[in-house]
Amino acid sequence: MFRRKIPPSFCRIKNMSFVVNISHRRYLDLFNHVYATLANVAKLQRNMQPCVLILHEKTTQDGLVRKTLAIAMSLVCLALLTSARLPVQAPVPLPKPAEASEAPASGDVPKPEQKPESGSEKKPETRSDVPAEPQPAAPDTATPTPEDKPAAPAEKQGPKLPSQQTLEEQHLTIAPESEADHSECVKELQSLGVVFQDISRIDDGNGCGIDKPIKVSEVLPGIKLKPDAVFRCPVALALARWMKETVIPAARVAAADQGAITTVNQASSYICRLRNSAETGKVSEHARGNAVDIASFSFEKGEDIAVKPRREDSTLIGAFQRTVSAAGCLYFTTVLDPESDAAHETHFHLDVLERKGGYRYCH
Repeated sequence: MFRRKIPPSFCRIKNMSFVVNISHRRYLDLFNHVYATLANVAKLQRNMQPCVLILHEKTTQDGLVRKTLAIAMSLVCLALLTSARLPVQAPVPLPKPAEASEAPASGDVPKPEQKPESGSEKKPETRSDVPAEPQPAAPDTATPTPEDKPAAPAEKQGPKLPSQQTLEEQHLTIAPESEADHSECVKELQSLGVVFQDISRIDDGNGCGIDKPIKVSEVLPGIKLKPDAVFRCPVALALARWMKETVIPAARVAAADQGAITTVNQASSYICRLRNSAETGKVSEHARGNAVDIASFSFEKGEDIAVKPRREDSTLIGAFQRTVSAAGCLYFTTVLDPESDAAHETHFHLDVLERKGGYRYCH
């Protein structure tokens, strides 16, 4: 058997590995075992004279020493590994050679040479016997001022709507009337006893006027129209029929103690203006002789019955006004009463505007 003498303070172990698994909870116990093991190893070494390690697996004492040393060394290595920490500051990698060569130092950056002053520049000498070459004109690089810039073209605007046009902008014309229709209308007025007279054609420009106007002073026999009203014959005919067939019978019931109607007070007949006397918008039917406004009715006795808001009026007079207003749509194509809008709070607006399909507007 081969024997080798080694110093008592050092033992070398070959061909041996040992793995120790340690849990987190027994960390403190581990160090206690390490210190105890090291103490036992030192005690054994003091008792050896000299320490001779015989590498034979059957030797009991030598096997115990080897196992003890292996355990101690493993525990020491494990303790050193667990106590290792990362450095506070990570190492900075060195730049690549290519990057280092591309970035020149701040002191090596070349500075551009200063341009010599205009006064110190040397002008080339010119010879009197050599003609000077013509120099091209320098381009005008001055920034144009706002006055030099051409004005932007005005945006083209489409034609205004009729609601946005004045009476002059609408370029209206007077509607011609058929002679046969006018003659037939006049005959019916005469049969009803309407007092009127034909007057000459009215043309106030901008489409205002009547081709065949008449002036009415009595809407029916004994019932005056004040003041005299000027409009087309169809308006006078509708007014006479409305008075005869609706207004007079209703007044006999609602105001029987006031006697018969003597006067119809009108607020407007022919006048050249737009609707509701506005500055822009559609032309009024008054400007074409198609409308009349009725403000009140006068009787033989008592007060006049004025046209005013009476929707909530529960008297006979209120019923009278609502009745004649509703019946007016049988004779006129447009009826606007005080309940329609603020512009008609004091009168009935009655007109004979012809609409497609015979449509009528009554409010």
